[in-house]
Amino acid sequence: MTMQIFEKILPIKDHISGLKKEGRTIGFVPTMGALHDGHISLIDKARKENDIVVSSIFINPIQFNDKSDFEKYPRTIEPDKEKLEKANCDILFAPSNEEMYPEPDNSEFEFGNLDKVMEGKFRPGHFKGVAIVVKKLLKIIEPHRAYFGEKDYQQLLIIKKLTNILNLPAQIIGCPIVRESDGLAMSSRNARLSKEERESAVKVSQVLLKTKQLKGKMSVEEMKMFVENEIKKIPLIKPEYLEIADSTTLFPVKNWHNSEDTMAFIAFYAGKIRLIDNMRF
Repeated sequence: MTMQIFEKILPIKDHISGLKKEGRTIGFVPTMGALHDGHISLIDKARKENDIVVSSIFINPIQFNDKSDFEKYPRTIEPDKEKLEKANCDILFAPSNEEMYPEPDNSEFEFGNLDKVMEGKFRPGHFKGVAIVVKKLLKIIEPHRAYFGEKDYQQLLIIKKLTNILNLPAQIIGCPIVRESDGLAMSSRNARLSKEERESAVKVSQVLLKTKQLKGKMSVEEMKMFVENEIKKIPLIKPEYLEIADSTTLFPVKNWHNSEDTMAFIAFYAGKIRLIDNMRF
């Protein structure tokens, strides 16, 4: 069956409403396009767990705190459509900015600590933009389940909190990071890396993996220093933050016994391209 494509809100709402009346379950994978195997793994999971799979492609302008980053973000709509069709996605929602934001939306949300640290600290306004667009998309599609990658782990926690705050019925499902064969976390931004930047970026992921095996052999502070020293040796890499934090609260962990489930989070520049990664310890 050919994938159906909608660009307007009312027609897709009507169509999905009809499917739900027939008793069909809806799985939703929101994206900003520039699709890679990480996105397709979300589509595959949604396919297994729902009758109908809906994806969206919308490069959300209000979540970019850097205007040039928004302008340079890869726009690959035709290849993306082909990838979705090949993955047996049933419906694509690809709205314009005007359709999503006929007027400015200045909704405010209280996420406690979750949006104050790491990405929230270094990208002011980013999570407000994410929360506004996800709220809109979940209200348009009204899925039973929505799927998000754990590479954006902080975003995943914020979206779970958002659905609680707004009492939205969608079940939010986090899916593991998909990595390239050499260990680099898949990202739409990887396409913008030069050969040398790509070779350096993968070394950051390898440092994280090596560090995971050292847990228990050194203190949290020693581990952070070890990672920082290892990353300083990598050419073309400029770290922005490194945090070892609790996986539920995102509060920094000072001692291993302070948290039952710790994760390392890193943001760094490979040349001028900003990337993030995380690893559960």
